[in-house]
Amino acid sequence: MSQLPPCPACASEYTYEDGVQLVCPECGHEWTEVEVAASEAAEAVRDANGNELQDGDTVTVIKDLKVKGSSSVVKVGTKVKNIRLVDGDHDIDCRIDGIGAMKLKSEFVKKA
Repeated sequence: MSQLPPCPACASEYTYEDGVQLVCPECGHEWTEVEVAASEAAEAVRDANGNELQDGDTVTVIKDLKVKGSSSVVKVGTKVKNIRLVDGDHDIDCRIDGIGAMKLKSEFVKKA
């Protein structure tokens, strides 16, 4: 017998198959394995070109970015090394030379 994945809604291990659907008897959630694979792919952080980003990557800024609360600007072409991915609206934590610690949106960078 194959091992069925746990419920994505409540993490229950008591899932069962009902045709092509997987069902959780504890919370009643129904899903297919295709839906789970698609949602995991959507959770990946991607740059402006669609490349998947990972912790420790080096990225390049593709647009002049104003630094909030300062008169500084992060110029186009600035390389940012050793990024950290975080949850939230700004999904990259990094340190930029001359500016300091910052949070960036992945839509304004490309993988170097």
